Amino acid sequence: MTSVYDQLLVREHLAKAQPEPELSPEQQQFWIEQIKKDLHARNAVLIAHYYTPAVIQTLAEQTGGFIGDSLEMARFGAQHPAQTLIVAGVRFMGETAKILSPEKQVLMPTLEATCSLDIGCDAEEFAAFCAEHPEREVVVYANTSAAVKAKADWVVTSSIALKVVSHLREQGKKIIWAPDQHLGQYIQRSTGADMILWNGACIVHEEFKAKGILDLKKIHPTAAVLVHPESPQSVVEVADVVGSTSQLLKAASTLPNEVFIVATDRGIFYKMQQQNPTKRFLEAPTAGQGATCRSCAHCPWMAMNSLERLAATLTSEAEEIQVPPQLIEQALIPLKRMLSFQAE
Repeated sequence: MTSVYDQLLVREHLAKAQPEPELSPEQQQFWIEQIKKDLHARNAVLIAHYYTPAVIQTLAEQTGGFIGDSLEMARFGAQHPAQTLIVAGVRFMGETAKILSPEKQVLMPTLEATCSLDIGCDAEEFAAFCAEHPEREVVVYANTSAAVKAKADWVVTSSIALKVVSHLREQGKKIIWAPDQHLGQYIQRSTGADMILWNGACIVHEEFKAKGILDLKKIHPTAAVLVHPESPQSVVEVADVVGSTSQLLKAASTLPNEVFIVATDRGIFYKMQQQNPTKRFLEAPTAGQGATCRSCAHCPWMAMNSLERLAATLTSEAEEIQVPPQLIEQALIPLKRMLSFQAE
């Protein structure tokens, strides 16, 4: 579990993470048409994460934008000719896009959209933690601030973390891993690497429960269980497939099962259902119901990516990502190392 201090920080941020009121179909259509016009007028492209609301993902598709994981989003933005990138996701994704495309303007629907992993890994505290173990290679998950990435030897996403850590282990390297302890433990078990783990967790994935999944499995005995490795070990152990968002999407398409129990943010259901219209996708049970549940299988910060906020940032440019040049220079080193490793 996350530390008491980190839980308090997350609670403070969650108090601000209120999604916009639900729009009527007429209101939705008004904002969609306005955003389409503004994107065209500004030569801007909309880049959305799989966990954002379905209406945002649909809009990205309709306007020649992109839907993907954080690294795919940043790579698309760097390769796209648009000079303005509208990143719908959480703040570290916007920062990563800016690091890889420093010459471009990067806007977000709201800079308040953050991540419990980012909140729980303060750059100064992490630097002190690393200083205690100077002989270790520092590997950080993409769900971290630019300042934390700048202190790393490697940045990884969940789709490449196992390969990178296996590579380092083969070289005899000992590792500092941050910030997600569940993903770190999964990698440690899978690779046998010598790893010291930072104590952080995702508020969405930490709430999935193995008992709830097994109970649901009794009702749907032929269902395949898809689990993101940010989930606790007990949840990972009941999975048929463990993987990143992209890997879970692939599994949903390639496995013969007609029903799937999915332990990750339910925002992914938009793309899963689109790619597999005849299959059925069920949310894995979480720790609470209603008001007692902090996330209920959906990141509250991802939910802040609304049409109204998106329209406002296109007009005002108030929610612009800024990363100091020195941090860009430092954080680019581990990011490029990962990109080069993937290309091999």
